[in-house]
Amino acid sequence: MKVFLAGASRGVGRELAQKLVAADHQVVALLRSDQAEAALMAMGITVVKGDALEAAKMVQLIAEHSPDAVMSTIGGLPEDGTVRADFVGNQNLIDAAIAANAKRFILISSIGSGNSAQALPDNVLEVLGPVLKEKAQAEAHLVNSGLVYTIIRPGGLVSESATGQEVLTEDPTVAGSIPRAAVAALAVRCLGSDRAHNKIFSAIDLPKQRSEQKFEVVNL
Repeated sequence: MKVFLAGASRGVGRELAQKLVAADHQVVALLRSDQAEAALMAMGITVVKGDALEAAKMVQLIAEHSPDAVMSTIGGLPEDGTVRADFVGNQNLIDAAIAANAKRFILISSIGSGNSAQALPDNVLEVLGPVLKEKAQAEAHLVNSGLVYTIIRPGGLVSESATGQEVLTEDPTVAGSIPRAAVAALAVRCLGSDRAHNKIFSAIDLPKQRSEQKFEVVNL
């Protein structure tokens, strides 16, 4: 597929860029700065410049490249610290994907968003509340967009090698942590699976599950 990827400069997004290329997908990466441009281009990725907070620019860029799918890992405060990208940036990407007739949208969100708030302790929710509220808004906008969507809510992100025991579940009460590389691997699997269409998943690494509760694993 041709994939328009927002958030490829670091973290889960960089891992996702690598895995998409390894799976022979054609990748167009959206960057706000020059920081990761050379490394991504060396991987054979087309780099475009723009800020997801600029709605008209997103419509222009996504239309120019006519992707089959849009994938987003964006979030956080920009350098000027005024508006978070978690909702507004993703909203702009979703609307631009609709305008460009993209077939799929995969959003990397977080456990604690929406009905998965019950998976986190109250003290964590208190700290992350504003961020999770915006992520929930982005999720709701995507669900109501008419696009074929997949929402992946990873647990706590860690910078470790994937164990191969990363799993997806539709159970919103599950919590734990997961390597960033493992989240990227799951996202690529979702991209290639009809069973991921119009689904919201929590994602954890089994050895890092917070409790011993039983839950049903989704096999793609």
